[in-house]
Amino acid sequence: MRHKKTTFSALCSVISVMAIVVPFSSPGQKIYSTTYKGDADVKVYVTKWKSEADLVVYKAKYSSEVDARDNNGIWFFTEYKGEAKKTIYFTEWKSDADLIIYFTEWKSEAGWQNKKRQALLY
Repeated sequence: MRHKKTTFSALCSVISVMAIVVPFSSPGQKIYSTTYKGDADVKVYVTKWKSEADLVVYKAKYSSEVDARDNNGIWFFTEYKGEAKKTIYFTEWKSDADLIIYFTEWKSEAGWQNKKRQALLY
């Protein structure tokens, strides 16, 4: 009888932890924006037109909204480079960019429009 009680208690503990952790993880990436082009993993140009973007990006307000394993256009900008998965540099010239993005206000719009460029953020 004691074994069943211990197993049940352990199972309840695992379920409790999952109930707390799982709702806070959602897809996205942690990004650091640098002022130095040479420090960047990816050079990014921001377009005014959603239709010309490779990636539609939603800026998450909290780091708990993103999971670094996902690459779907939900970004959280970190204060420190060491906290980020990728370092980006915003360029003023479209021709200088590796990736063209469009910022959206809606999380549901985030995602890749040109999947050929997706490897840049893995």
